[in-house]
Amino acid sequence: MKTLTQEDKIWLSSPHMGGAEEEYVQEAFKTNWIAPLGPNVTAFESDISNFLDKDIYSACLSSGTAAIHLALELLGVTKGDEVICQSFTFSASANPIVYLGATPVFIDSEEETWNLSPELLEKAIVSRLKAGRKPKAIIAVHLYGMPYSVDEIRNISLKYDIPVVEDSAEALGSQYRNKKCGTFGTIGILSFNGNKIITTSGGGALLTRDKKLKEKAVFLATQARDEAPHYQHSHIGYNYRMSNVLAGIGRGQMKVLSDRVEARRKNFMFYRDALSEFSEISFLKEPENSFSNRWLSTILTNNYNTREALRLALSKVNIESRPLWKPMHMQPVFEGCASFTNGVSEDLFERGLCLPSGSNLEESDLARVVDEIKKTLA
Repeated sequence: MKTLTQEDKIWLSSPHMGGAEEEYVQEAFKTNWIAPLGPNVTAFESDISNFLDKDIYSACLSSGTAAIHLALELLGVTKGDEVICQSFTFSASANPIVYLGATPVFIDSEEETWNLSPELLEKAIVSRLKAGRKPKAIIAVHLYGMPYSVDEIRNISLKYDIPVVEDSAEALGSQYRNKKCGTFGTIGILSFNGNKIITTSGGGALLTRDKKLKEKAVFLATQARDEAPHYQHSHIGYNYRMSNVLAGIGRGQMKVLSDRVEARRKNFMFYRDALSEFSEISFLKEPENSFSNRWLSTILTNNYNTREALRLALSKVNIESRPLWKPMHMQPVFEGCASFTNGVSEDLFERGLCLPSGSNLEESDLARVVDEIKKTLA
């Protein structure tokens, strides 16, 4: 076990290699497959599909943001449309709406999952329909790896015939009713950013059960080049395809994905057990039928002052922590957008804190975080 000093940085969520990644990357170099296509990309897509569901098609892309952008375009979102989006999330969930010239309508959270409130979602849809503005899509997020209320959101989606983009950027390995997250929406997305549960340095994936949608996503992601001996384009395309080199990292990471989920969940249980005596702190429980990968271990404090005292105390001894996401309806860039709120996400932002959660943390790292929290609360 390593010896810690106060100067050792404990990161919130750092990359964690498994060992096999180098083999696939070296293979890409030896065969000169450096372009955004090749055997690693094909194999990585197959690995993702096999892990999630054999009927899922996967398209590996340059980022999760790119996947959301393509998902919305594939669903026909264009300038002047409205797209419903969970407010309590990272801005990458909402930004692609604006890329297409559409307008986000933000929906607050439910207390049970911290995710999209089904009650407010239906209220928003009814309101927009009365105004003659049927939303083109719903972006629902499995935040911090906790599944959203899949059945309720799906029923509303079917009732009003509005497709769901399932943002599983933080939820690879999470499950709802024993089915993997990423498989519930009309289109799902994953992220392999450096801080995610597995990483390709940068990257993402679009998920769908429709083979033609996958093929169109790949077409758009490779500059939408028409079938011709020359360069011809009938559609606007994007440079969104994942490189064969990064896909090699992904292939290696898939071999340790189950281990990474187990490690993250152990982090959460360590914090929960070690801090259970403090009334000032609470933890988000898994609702019935849900299994969270616990991508980030989060706590809810009793007020803003306690949250800030903990964050600053941890920072002072070189431990990274972070407030929960600031809701999109509170962000300056989205000022003026319609929102349907209940105060839940604003309260979570005020009182919530993300603790170091990397799968490469040792028990001594976790103990150091806990000791500092205990010291501060005492």
